[in-house]
Amino acid sequence: MMSAKEHKNSVRLEALARRDALDPTLRIEMSLRVAEIGAPAIHFTPGTIVSGFLPIRSEIDLRPLMFALREKGARLCVPAVLDRETIVFRELERRAELVQTGFGTVGPGPEATVLDPQIILLPLAAFDARGHRLGYGAGHYDRAVARLHARGLKPRLIGTAFECQKVARVPDEGHDIALDEVLTENGLHRFRKADNLDTVSM
Repeated sequence: MMSAKEHKNSVRLEALARRDALDPTLRIEMSLRVAEIGAPAIHFTPGTIVSGFLPIRSEIDLRPLMFALREKGARLCVPAVLDRETIVFRELERRAELVQTGFGTVGPGPEATVLDPQIILLPLAAFDARGHRLGYGAGHYDRAVARLHARGLKPRLIGTAFECQKVARVPDEGHDIALDEVLTENGLHRFRKADNLDTVSM
């Protein structure tokens, strides 16, 4: 019988293999579709701090969506890895120089302002119909969100992925993040009721 860690890793590898197998041109087209769906569906007031991420490996490319959200008035930031336990969210400003920020990622350097995001667009390896997310195994986002919660902050959590990363069930544990929504090329799927969320499905 597999341990919880082994089960998670098996599900993670299968979902990531499907993502890796997508044709690169199709990934671009689906990323653009995500921007078309997400930009009008993600509602917020101008000045809201939104964390996205710059893609690595075969990840969904959120840059078109992030540009569209900036045009709607979002203040953007992206994660930077400080150590094996910690990420912070650095403001992403126009024409900012990008540097290596850990785990193969790039983003603004340490001179950038550190922000507390109100909406977090999270990368993921796999997700399920309950809104449970399986990350890459380092736990950076789980700890970052826990730190925000400890300070009384409740960011809206939107997982971002390709539909092929959906699995029957994520083997979740008590400390794992449950998402408010997941955005894919098929739509914005909502899992929890909240006054500031609208239901959008495709």
